[in-house]
Amino acid sequence: MSTPFAHVLQRVYETTGFAPRGSASQKSARCPAHDDGRASLSIGIGRDSRVILSCKAGCDNKAVIEALGIDWAALYPPELQGQSTQRRDPDEWIPCLDKGHRKTAEYRYTDEQGAVLYGVTRCDRKCFAQWRPDSTKRYGRRWGLRDAQGNKVRLVPYRLPEVVAAVRDERVVWICEGEKDVEALRARPLITATTSQGGAGMGWPEDFAQYFPGADVVIVADRDAQGREHATNIVNNLMPVARSITVVQAATGKDASDHFAAGGNTGNFVTAWEPKPFPGAAR
Repeated sequence: MSTPFAHVLQRVYETTGFAPRGSASQKSARCPAHDDGRASLSIGIGRDSRVILSCKAGCDNKAVIEALGIDWAALYPPELQGQSTQRRDPDEWIPCLDKGHRKTAEYRYTDEQGAVLYGVTRCDRKCFAQWRPDSTKRYGRRWGLRDAQGNKVRLVPYRLPEVVAAVRDERVVWICEGEKDVEALRARPLITATTSQGGAGMGWPEDFAQYFPGADVVIVADRDAQGREHATNIVNNLMPVARSITVVQAATGKDASDHFAAGGNTGNFVTAWEPKPFPGAAR
């Protein structure tokens, strides 16, 4: 009888036309969920014989499963296929699941080429958990930002490839406090937005200045003391390198999400501070 591992490998070959390569228990293959020329998909065998999938380019397991034309049960040996859907879906597991919490969002941080470095999950009780890809783990993730040797992952601005492109093309980059607000801004036409992992609570890393040479930046400060302090730290970091910096706040509510929920748009944020005006702007 074919094992789940062998079945998945066969489906990958049939779907992509390229045979997975590697050891008897760990293979690299072209991911069927995106145009993959780098063999981004890791396929391994977990401790209980289930198949562990991890796409280094950022595709979630649900997309990979759908592209392969199989269901979650196909990743499991027959004796485990009676488990609940919740337990069979690795993308839904979060550290606070046992408390009855439910995952509501996941944000992936990538390098300049789009390879996933780490991610952040959010639950319906506003718990945030960090993870990094690790194909040796049960769900293809190591929870936390350090590897087995204790080395911390490289931290980058959220949606880094978009930030790099915007700075290169001389388009404004919006910086806000938290991924939810970034996505609220990105839902608007032609907006590039970013944040730092953990927002004000984790701070703005000093080395992030390297990504903003000559950039025009709008910082959306949360309307509280912590938000003002966080915005000030970003300003101090980017002053030597950015071309222009403006700090704004929501016209209604605390943050960008509140602003848009109240009917606001990108043109009617309230300017709170302009520490580095755009060169040549009318005064």
